[in-house]
Amino acid sequence: MNDPWRFAVSDAKTAVVTGSSSGIGLGIAEGFAAKGMNIVMNGISPAEKVEPLRQRLEETHGAKVIYVEANIMKPEGVRALMASAAEAFGRVDVLVNNAGIQHVAPVEEFPEDKWDAIIALNLSAAFHTIRAVVPGMKASGWGRIINIASAHGLVASPFKSAYVSAKHGLVGLTKTVALEVAEHGITVNAICPGYVWTPLVERQVPDTAQARGISEEEVKRDVLLAAQPTKEFVSVEHLSAVASFLCSDDASSITGASLPVDGGWVAQ
Repeated sequence: MNDPWRFAVSDAKTAVVTGSSSGIGLGIAEGFAAKGMNIVMNGISPAEKVEPLRQRLEETHGAKVIYVEANIMKPEGVRALMASAAEAFGRVDVLVNNAGIQHVAPVEEFPEDKWDAIIALNLSAAFHTIRAVVPGMKASGWGRIINIASAHGLVASPFKSAYVSAKHGLVGLTKTVALEVAEHGITVNAICPGYVWTPLVERQVPDTAQARGISEEEVKRDVLLAAQPTKEFVSVEHLSAVASFLCSDDASSITGASLPVDGGWVAQ
C-alpha cells in the first residue's frame, strides 16, 4: 500500500533534527527518512561515532542523510548547522528542535552554570534555529517547525526549575511564531511527551533519587510513571509518528498547538 505521507524523490523535503544522534531525535530522524525526506542529523558526538547510525538510515530507507557536529548552545553552532544543511540540500523544509539537557536539584542549590546551559540549549537554541529557517520557508511557501517540548512545558514538577522554565518558554515561542507565519504555509507546533525511556531520562534518575532520598527503582515507579496514568513509558516510535503526521498535508490546519503524548499525564 502506498504511504500518503511519503514524499516522492522529486519532491523530497529536507529535515533538520537537532539532538538526533540518540533517543527521541534519532527516532524522529529515522521516521522522516522512512517517509522519503533528506535528513540533517545533529549532535555534539564526534562524526565517526555517529557514522554507523547515519549509514544505517541511508541504507535502510534509501534516504540522503548527513550528520553535522555542532554545538547549538551557541549561535555560531546554529549558523554552522544551517550552512551545512544549505550546502548539502539547498534548503530546510522541516525543523525539529529536539536537543535538550536536564539537571535535577532544589532551586536553592541549583548550579548557576546548569541553569544557563539548560536555558541555552532547551530554549535559546530553538529561537536561533527558527530565526534561521523562517526566511527560506516563507520564500518557498511551505514549512514545518516542530518543537519537542515536554509535559513539563504544560505542568511543573519539583527540582526541575530550569527545565520546566525552558519548556514553558518553548511552548510560548511555538505559539508566537505560529501566529507570525500563519499566512505563509508554515505550521509551528510543540509535541509534549511524557516520560520516554531515553538516555536523558536515564541519566536524571540517580539525581532525582538523591534529591528525594529514595531508590532509583522508586524514582521510576513512584516519580516518573506515577505521573502517567498508563503506567508505561512513551515510546520513541509514538513521537516519531506524531512528528511525521505534523509534516503531512492532513495536518496543515494544526498550528500553534501543544500536543501532549504523555499517557494521560496532563489530563489529571
